[in-house]
Amino acid sequence: MKHFIQHLRVFIFRGLLAVIPLLLCTLAVQLLYNLIDKKVLEFFSRYLEVRKIPGLGILLVLASLYLIGVVVSNIIGHQFFKWIELFSQRIPFIKTIYNVGKQLSHGLSVADGEKQAFQKAVLVRVNKDGPFVPAFVMNSIKGRNDEEFLFVLVPTAPTPGSGFVCVVKASEVVDPGWTVEECLKAIISVGIITPKDKNLDL
Repeated sequence: MKHFIQHLRVFIFRGLLAVIPLLLCTLAVQLLYNLIDKKVLEFFSRYLEVRKIPGLGILLVLASLYLIGVVVSNIIGHQFFKWIELFSQRIPFIKTIYNVGKQLSHGLSVADGEKQAFQKAVLVRVNKDGPFVPAFVMNSIKGRNDEEFLFVLVPTAPTPGSGFVCVVKASEVVDPGWTVEECLKAIISVGIITPKDKNLDL
């Protein structure tokens, strides 16, 4: 009987683990439909006669974000958003919210392939006998006797775009075999999403 209960417990737990991603996907789709799709269509319906086609609202949002991205990429659009940022800094409550949003946006932007500043994901020790922490190689220089030193960014979770920069010997860093994207996902998810097993040896 005890073995049977243990058997049930194991497979029920495995079933739960299998269903969780599907439930999250279903909830995400429902959330997008209820909070974005319906609301956007209702907004446009006030000014234009829009057919209520499922998914149209999300497509309109994506098209709007694309246009904003194009505008922000030119000089006039960039200056306009700079002006908005300066204005927001003068209002205490808005300033706090804007700065949080900016940090999150900056953290996500580091994964942009066109703006990739991180050369490599490595593990470093901040203190001599401290634990290894993930870091990103930004640049390298040569020291005496042609010894290589690395400028690395030690990020803070969950915004990997922020942290502190330190200089370490190239011979003292550990290459875990992770891609930059894998390391970014691990940091943003505070370790919930881990890189694939690469036989890490510390």
